[in-house]
Amino acid sequence: MVTYEYPRPALTADVVALRGACNAREVLLIRRRFDPFAGQWALPGGFVDEWELAEDAARRELAEETGITWDGPMTLVGVFGKQGRDPRGWTVSVVYVADTGVGDLELSAGDDAGEVGWFPVDELVSLAFDHDEVVAAALAVVS
Repeated sequence: MVTYEYPRPALTADVVALRGACNAREVLLIRRRFDPFAGQWALPGGFVDEWELAEDAARRELAEETGITWDGPMTLVGVFGKQGRDPRGWTVSVVYVADTGVGDLELSAGDDAGEVGWFPVDELVSLAFDHDEVVAAALAVVS
């Protein structure tokens, strides 16, 4: 095994799943069951497994936490790694947006999600981590 002298962050993948028309967008959120931010609303997402592609991890986490198996297009929003965004340590997240259209998708909270639901983007409460910034960036990508 090769080792490096440089520190490496934990890698996560998050999904900003949207539905509705541009003037009435909703975003899919989970209520976290565990710390950090237990009880707060956040985007679906989680840690990327070893050798897993970030987009595959995003799709997996979306399915595990919300019950949605999304095989439609996902657009890269960006990479977020600001210091302090995750109290567990240096964590960098690759974020994708999935525009699911206007239809209803069956939701089922699972894994570390206690609840899951759609929320109007113009009425969001403060989200866990830096997910407020992430949602704003995703909306700029799809506008």
